[in-house]
Formats: sequence, C-alpha cells, structure tokens
Amino acid sequence: MLNRSSYSEKPNMIEIVYSDDNLVIANKPYDMLSVPGRGEEKQDCLWRRVQQQFPTARIVHRLDYATSGLIVLALTLEDQRSLSRSFQERLTEKRYQAIISGTPDNTKGSIELPLRCDWENRPLQIVDFEQGKSALTHWEVIGQDTHGTRVALTPVTGRSHQLRVHMQAMGHPIVGDRFYAPEKIVSLSPRLLLHAETLSLPHPKTGEIMTFKASSPF
Repeated sequence: MLNRSSYSEKPNMIEIVYSDDNLVIANKPYDMLSVPGRGEEKQDCLWRRVQQQFPTARIVHRLDYATSGLIVLALTLEDQRSLSRSFQERLTEKRYQAIISGTPDNTKGSIELPLRCDWENRPLQIVDFEQGKSALTHWEVIGQDTHGTRVALTPVTGRSHQLRVHMQAMGHPIVGDRFYAPEKIVSLSPRLLLHAETLSLPHPKTGEIMTFKASSPF
C-alpha cells in the first residue's frame, strides 16, 4: 500500500552503494538534479554532493530530476571514457521499478516508439514517427498496488524521459508523473514512482561485469 508520508522526505546525504579507485555507484534521491542547472538555485545536485566525498568524480550518465536510483560516476578521465563507451555500445543494463496507473491487458510486453523533444514545451518529449529517435522499452508486471500496477521496466535505448513517455503512450502513465500523467494520477503520490533499482556494467579497469541494486523506496 502506498503511504504518501513515506516518500515526502529526501535524505541530506547521498547513499554510496559502492566505490573503488575507478568508480562510484550512488543512489540518487528523487527530485534532485544529476548535474547543475542554470541559475544559482539549481547548483545543488548529485554530482556536487558526491564530489564532497570523491573530489574527482565525473558524470557518466544522468537520471531525470524526478527519478531516484542508481547512477555511476567515474573517478578519472580514463574511467569516464571507458564507462561512457560501455553505455554507447549498450554493454550496460538498467532495470527500473515503477507503479503505473491502471492495469495493463497483458503481463509483459515491449514498446517501440520513436521519441524527440517537444521543442515548444521543453523538456517534455513526444512520440514522432518522422523525426523521433528509436526507443525500445521492455516491461513486465511484478505486482499490484493500491494505486495501480507495479512493473519492471528495462530500457534498451536511453532516450530522455523514455520510460515515462512509453508508459503514457501505453495508456498507463506512471503515478506521480507531473509531466505526463493527468492530475488525478499525479495527486496519488508526492513523488514520481520511478526508481532505477538495478545497474549492471563492465568495470572500466578490469572489464568484469558488476551488478548493483538499490531496492525501491516505494
């Protein structure tokens, strides 16, 4: 059962799931920027907080402001290049957990819809079969919740807002999604119920496949 009060507070310290001489795996809180934005009020971010403990930390990829979960940072330029290459070559794997509104007709499936930025309404993204970039998401029902259906989401591509737009396009927007869900679905939760719970990637130094997990907070 979803309890609104359980997800309304963000931790002051960033949880470090793993670290070594080459990388850091952090658990990003929801409603926090991955990197600084424009303006003084948008300087607080995961990257700056991690740098307080790991001064050489470098961003490799990002999570949406509203999304919580696992993110990897490199500790040297060489490691950053190696990890970035792994993402580009799709040698990494990410799995998210979400609560979507309603109940899908099937228990699993795939959504392949091309996406692009909605330039007149940035940073929103839209489906566009002519100008959009390919985007593929696998989904699977893993449980039921008071306000909808709990699903595991595995993005094959990494487009901006991909999971959120694909769930909306399927007719089951993510609960608490202030961008893509109707108000009655937004009001069910004070946060976006989307969490990056599993991250697998080759170590930038050894090439060993490493898998990390941060359990869903909702």
